[in-house]
Order: sequence, then structure tokens, then C-alpha cells
Amino acid sequence: MKAFVFPGQGAQTIGMGKALADAYPAAAQIFAEVDDALGENLSGLIWDGDIETLTLTANAQPALMATSLAAMKALEAEGHAITDAAFVAGHSLGEYSALAASGALTVADTAKLLRLRGQSMQDAVPVGVGSMAAILGLDFEAVQSVAADAAQGEVCQAANDNDPTQVVVSGHKAAVERAAEIAKDRGAKRAVILPVSAPFHCALMQPAADAMAAALADTTISTPQTPVVANVHAAPISDPDQIRESLIAQVTGSVRWRESVAAMAAAGVTEFWEIGPGKALSGMIRKFDRALTVANFGTPDDIAKLT
Repeated sequence: MKAFVFPGQGAQTIGMGKALADAYPAAAQIFAEVDDALGENLSGLIWDGDIETLTLTANAQPALMATSLAAMKALEAEGHAITDAAFVAGHSLGEYSALAASGALTVADTAKLLRLRGQSMQDAVPVGVGSMAAILGLDFEAVQSVAADAAQGEVCQAANDNDPTQVVVSGHKAAVERAAEIAKDRGAKRAVILPVSAPFHCALMQPAADAMAAALADTTISTPQTPVVANVHAAPISDPDQIRESLIAQVTGSVRWRESVAAMAAAGVTEFWEIGPGKALSGMIRKFDRALTVANFGTPDDIAKLT
């Protein structure tokens, strides 16, 4: 049994998806649809721009979605349909890619939602006020305790439960720095302050959640062809109203990726296909269980290995 998973922010590179667009007309059409929806040449930035501009959250989010969907279209052209998967899932913004790939959202609506999501997340907290840190070597419950003790009246939350060895905390800068020190005192192997532009997936993102709630209220969501394992539930959902609610909650809530992988594995999934740029999710899944099979599909060469 397979699951298709879609990467989140951090996987962006200049040139990603160009080979897919050149090789597959359906992949090229995805980039054209995203450009048209946003009213700009985002594909030009992705393929020939500078990495600093591409990494801006408002650009990176729709760009990564476009590249992931282009890869999915290339797979479909080679006979591998979204319905071949028992589940789809994505890490943070990757959940939007999963929803679009499964037909719950149109490509155009997804591009517009991710542009708004990226911009509103960036605007929610002034630069320098918030921070995030990766805590290595403590489990989720231990990091939750660390975050609670580090808060001291500020916001500090366990934001991303990525795999059994890595949990990311998010919140006010001073609180996150306190969490890093407390974590090391409690046995963490490392605590690394991350080079991010905003403190994602914590209560400081509430203005962005409000913006997304307004936008999603006016967005048509269909029943996905394949159940989507939602970040905030770590469980499959298909009801459009529940999908809408989960996307709003995701902005301030934890990305429960470790639990999501565990849920899919418990349901019988033994093979995970990471669809889009990078191999970050594959690395996390391997840390969960070495017996799980992982494959990456972000280029025509990757897809050629299937034939």
C-alpha cells in the first residue's frame, strides 16, 4: 500500500521543476496555471530568479506547490494516478499540494491561498520578534514540557513533530532561546536556532489564521479522490468542511508529521512516495521505521526509474 507525500518549505531551489515542464506538457500547464492565477511570472522566478527572492515565504509556498503538482502530473502521464495511493499528506504547506493533487482544491485556488498564507504568515509577526529552533534527541512530550517551562509569559510551542529525533519549537525569540538552553540541560543532543523569517505554527500566527479563515470561507473545497492525512489531526479526512477547518487550525497548530506517518503505517502503508523537490520527508520517514520503503519523484530522471 502506498502513500503520496508532499514537501513543505525549505525544499525550494532555483530551477526546480524546469526539467519536468520541458518533458511533460501537463507539468508545464501547472506552472502556466499558477502564473495565470497569481497574475505574474512566478515560473520565471523559480527557474531563473535569485534564491533570496524565491525563499520569501509568499513566493516559496506557491512555488513549491507548483513544482510538486508538476511532478504529480508527470507521474500521471506515466500511468501512476493519485488514486494509486491509499492516502496523501503534506508537511505544512505541502498539505495544500496534497489537497490539490487529490482534487479537493483547484490549482488556481491553491496558488492564491498559498500566496495569501505566505504573506499573512510573514506579516503576522514583525521581523526579529519571533524565532524557531530544532530540538534534536528529545521526544515530543519532552519538548512540550521544555516549551511550557521556557514560555514564562511569552509564546513558546512545540510546532513541528517531525520524526522520533526532531521536534521544532516556535514562538517569541527570547522564549525559543530559553527553550534551546533548557532542552540541552534536559539531554537534547542539539538545539539549533533556525534561519526562518517568522515563528510558524504557533499562537503568534493568529492574524494569519484569521486571514486564511476569511479566504477559505469563499473557496470551494471538494471531496478528495484520496483521503488526506491532516497535519493537525494526524488522521485521514475527506469532508470538505473538516478540511477547511483543519487548514485554518494548521496555521497556529502543530504539524503532527511523526504521528501522521505512524497512522499511515498502522493502516497498512509500507511505501511512501515523496512527490516534489528535495528529500526532507524521506529522511524523516526513514527515522520512523527503516522497514518503510521511500522513493523520491522530483525530476524526469526520478520518474524514469519506474519504467
